[in-house]
Amino acid sequence: MITSIRIGLVVVCLVIVTLALLPFQLLGLAFDWKIRRYVPRLWHRSACWLLGIRIRVHGHIERRRPLMLAANHASWKDILVLGAVADVVYIAKSEVANWPVFGILAKLQKTIFVVREEKRRTGEQVNEIAARMNAGEIVVLFPEGTTSDGNRLLEVKSSLFGAAAAAVPHTPDGVVHVQPVAIAYTRVHGMAMGRFHRPLAAWPGDIELMPHLIGVLKEGALDVEVAFGDTVDFRTGDNRKHLSQNITAQLRRMLIRHLRQREYDAD
Repeated sequence: MITSIRIGLVVVCLVIVTLALLPFQLLGLAFDWKIRRYVPRLWHRSACWLLGIRIRVHGHIERRRPLMLAANHASWKDILVLGAVADVVYIAKSEVANWPVFGILAKLQKTIFVVREEKRRTGEQVNEIAARMNAGEIVVLFPEGTTSDGNRLLEVKSSLFGAAAAAVPHTPDGVVHVQPVAIAYTRVHGMAMGRFHRPLAAWPGDIELMPHLIGVLKEGALDVEVAFGDTVDFRTGDNRKHLSQNITAQLRRMLIRHLRQREYDAD
């Protein structure tokens, strides 16, 4: 009974926050005001607080622009967490635009939707990514290409860094700064999470959304560590596979460090 009441209060409060911020975001989108970049951060912070997601940040976000963040991906909650930490915009597959609730929220944040199957639209999509970064926006890429179980880093697809490589010629200084960001869900109700509770944090994709969301609302207390790594400067002529290897090594090291509270051993 108490749990049901708490879930109801969280949902009501989230709706109130959304309705309060919505007019400002709609105006920002209509007139392309910079406020459209800042309002989502307020919403994400409110959502994290209401859901009981407590964030601890390690390191600092790169100050130079244009900037692309490359993050591991365990759940839809990664969107809330990164959005609460910085004013970011996401690159997402086109299917997300049609998802209930999340698709609407993604559009309100002016997410960059990409159609991977349509090669003829690649140039158009890359131009949008480059333009957004050149305008000072921080673009987030999930280079695993899908969500994981939260216990490990999946294979990082170097092809997904093609957006950064193709955007380089369109940037003023011929460089895109790429910074790895590790997101590790470590505790539930203050206790070490471990593999048994990891499904509360992760959403691999084969689990239905609503039961997973209700499970998160029932728990109401998750701790997440967000670690910023060393920025890699990617220029014309640089090899994106080398970029991918560098980002992968950093992500794996930071993820294991925070999940297992020990340093990553390459051996």
